Amino acid sequence: MRVHQILRTKADDGVVTIAPDARISEAAGLLSSRQIGALIVSPDGKTVIGILSERDIVRELGRRGPACMEDLVEQIMTREPVCAQRQDNSDDVFRMMTKGRFRHLPVMEQGEMIGLISIGDVVKARLSELEMEKIALQGMIMGN
Repeated sequence: MRVHQILRTKADDGVVTIAPDARISEAAGLLSSRQIGALIVSPDGKTVIGILSERDIVRELGRRGPACMEDLVEQIMTREPVCAQRQDNSDDVFRMMTKGRFRHLPVMEQGEMIGLISIGDVVKARLSELEMEKIALQGMIMGN
């Protein structure tokens, strides 16, 4: 399965972005209210300059305490995140995410963000593929 096929299976809520000069407290509120695990840091909604995850915020809270909530997003975001392309294979993306130990991947096309996939999206797609393969094999065994 390709990344663009995974994107089609997702609800089209768009990608939640946040400005680099927003406060961490605002980012935490967005993550909580939208029940998501990461925000794309973007000045315009299309350009990806970073990603901010729950883990990033928790790491800073553990290191510095609640004072970090007044920091700017750009101070703790992951800069230049790894991105996927529409035509990337889901197995390759899964390996990349597992090796890099990250759970969210912006999807880019011609330099602009067109979506965001999570490790859960990739696992769901792979399980769907495996189910289809199983049904096909059962059909062949049963002579259907």
